[in-house]
Amino acid sequence: MNTGELVELAQQLRVDSVRASAAAGSGHPTSSMSAADLMAVLLANHFRYDFDRPTYPANDRFVLSKGHASPLLYSAYKAAGAIDDEELLTFRKLGSRLEGHPTPRRLPWVETATGSLGQGLPVGVGIALSGKRLDRTGYRVWVLCGDSEMAEGSVWEAAEHAGHEHLDNLTVIVDVNRLGQRGPTRHGHDLDAYARRFQAFGWHTVEVDGHDVDAIDRAYGEAESTKGQPTAILARTLKGKGVESVQDREGLHGKPLPHADEAIAELGGRRNIRVEVHEPPAARTLHSVPAGHPELPRWDKGGDDVATRDAFGQALAALGSGRGDVVALDGEVGDSTRAEFFAKEHPDRYFECYIAEQQMVAAAVGLAARGWVPYASTFAAFFTRAYDFIRMASISGSGINLVGSHAGAAIGQDGPSQMGLEDLAMMRAVHGSTVLYPCDANQTAHLVAEMAGLEGVRYLRTSRGGSPVIYGPDEEFPIGGSKVLRSSERDRLTIVAAGVTVPEALAAADALEGQGIQVRVIDLYSVKPVDRLTLRQAAEDTGCLLTVEDHREEGGLGDAVLDAFADGRPVPRLVRLAVRAMPGSGSPEEQLHAAGIDAESIAAAGKLLVEEAVVR
Repeated sequence: MNTGELVELAQQLRVDSVRASAAAGSGHPTSSMSAADLMAVLLANHFRYDFDRPTYPANDRFVLSKGHASPLLYSAYKAAGAIDDEELLTFRKLGSRLEGHPTPRRLPWVETATGSLGQGLPVGVGIALSGKRLDRTGYRVWVLCGDSEMAEGSVWEAAEHAGHEHLDNLTVIVDVNRLGQRGPTRHGHDLDAYARRFQAFGWHTVEVDGHDVDAIDRAYGEAESTKGQPTAILARTLKGKGVESVQDREGLHGKPLPHADEAIAELGGRRNIRVEVHEPPAARTLHSVPAGHPELPRWDKGGDDVATRDAFGQALAALGSGRGDVVALDGEVGDSTRAEFFAKEHPDRYFECYIAEQQMVAAAVGLAARGWVPYASTFAAFFTRAYDFIRMASISGSGINLVGSHAGAAIGQDGPSQMGLEDLAMMRAVHGSTVLYPCDANQTAHLVAEMAGLEGVRYLRTSRGGSPVIYGPDEEFPIGGSKVLRSSERDRLTIVAAGVTVPEALAAADALEGQGIQVRVIDLYSVKPVDRLTLRQAAEDTGCLLTVEDHREEGGLGDAVLDAFADGRPVPRLVRLAVRAMPGSGSPEEQLHAAGIDAESIAAAGKLLVEEAVVR
């Protein structure tokens, strides 16, 4: 498009943003109006995309990081012919695909859910990594950010990662409109303040008048021709551009324009310009998944103790050999998580994210959006730093595998800062998540492979210390299942354990049997979904459940067991052993005993529950 046509298209995007927000009675039209020229030039002259084939490998990728500016995105979809005017005016209405903040669950052209600011660029880096290192189809990734979100630390994790990886297929467009939600941003219209920051991370920067379509066009061309560096286009804009009563004025964020009809007239009225978006080039075939099942590692039952983190690393490497779509990411702890086993065998599909857990999870989301099956690992405790990214991944419907090692007080001398004691609760709360906690090497290997075929966010908890191999290598572990490790018709109590507490529960059961007390033991390796039928049968048979977990009492194994009785049936007698105090440093054995979750403590609690103990 030429200059005049681009100006008209930008005005149409403004008008339609105003109209959509007015029809909804809510929304962010002023945030959309500031970026309308930026969107118009991109859509008409630089974006290569087939809206009829949103999964086409060679399509460029666009991420609206400032997700509240969704009226602008939907107006662009209308201009491209992807939606019609009738659908545009369903914005924010119940059942509409056009939600207040866009999600890929509803719209096939959306790469990732946005709305929690500071996430679009990190995910865009993951998509660009896929294009640069894996797909190699030549597509570009365009990310539109707001200036307010530049205050988020995750943006700068992403900036450093992109600079380090020389992602010259990535362009971020920063809409510097000076105004945030409650007033001016930290740097206002100081474009150089942003430029210095991006340049420090190895980016090429272009400062531009964000309402000069010719200057924007040249800036995009400069980004496309820049090699060896990602490009940041820093555009000076005005919030509410084009309507005098709202332009560059505070107090209007997140509100429809008060006099929409007058504003539309001031913008020149409705238009119906149709953009012929450039077609993407021909694409080669992407990664293929080898047929058959991976040859998982095997351990002899009753053999040497094996840490489940070791089993994870070996199983992941084997899975990578069996499936060409599996990739791994780690937060500079691969020697501890054992993700390094995958790195040594499949270096081309391994991504070192360093100590930047938000970026690690975001990159996994970006890679998943391009069809890869990512496994991202760090200490269980450190996923708390990235929890908002995990939450947003579930909103996107993203299929990512997260593996948290060094979980619980059982890690020993490192102390509480390194102990994941909240991770099960955190991951169980994620919509549609799967939460797994294996207790031995063979179980771990099978669950690592099972995770690859699941949907949504999947979490596997691994342990630092060695554990006895209690299952044979051919045992199966269906998701949502459990294993009854010992039972009899004379059981008076059921102990429910997972992970490191399973061997403790078995030892406690042996001790209680020596005192004439028969006890059932359940390995609840699938914490979510939980095996309701087995738990209900155990409650009916034994009358009492004792859960024991290396986790905080709230939200973990005990609460997962309670879920089995949330259908209105009577809740059985339930006692929960968990880590209630704040641990210090000590050996793993000392930690478990201090928390009251070792075999001795379990046995003592069991005796009390069956009224065999003498209370003094």
